[in-house]
Amino acid sequence: MAIPGQKPKPHIQAVREGTFRPDRNCEGATFAPLSPVEPDWAELFPGDASDDVRGKAADVWARTVPALVFSAGLTDPQRETAIEYCVTVARLWQAERELSRSGLVVETERGNVKSPWVTIAGQYRSHFRSLVGELGLSPASATRITPPESGGDDDGVFD
Repeated sequence: MAIPGQKPKPHIQAVREGTFRPDRNCEGATFAPLSPVEPDWAELFPGDASDDVRGKAADVWARTVPALVFSAGLTDPQRETAIEYCVTVARLWQAERELSRSGLVVETERGNVKSPWVTIAGQYRSHFRSLVGELGLSPASATRITPPESGGDDDGVFD
């Protein structure tokens, strides 16, 4: 059951902002600061027909994950969320391509019906929105994330 109200901040963010209170905040899990390792996309998307989806997922990983490591402190134990985001974007892209090819309505033995790709795209779009909010990738959710302290290291992603 969902709890109404604002989502709680991660422990480290409350500490950085100086708003941590032991009676109101939970430390939660602490992860080692290891950068996420990119998965083998051929293992996730087997078969020859998956080349386009593999390429899209790898492209999304290359564009998104380094920025998340820098801006939100994404670590290797949390990489499954990033992988799920990449898979969702790749599958949504695949669904939109199939919709462009076949159209919104397909002809069947029972007449014209809504393409199954419309349903698939809608489900992936809904999952995409939840992952974007979870990872802080939308403009609104990005305002809720405070970047980790750099410790004087200027070798960031954006240098």
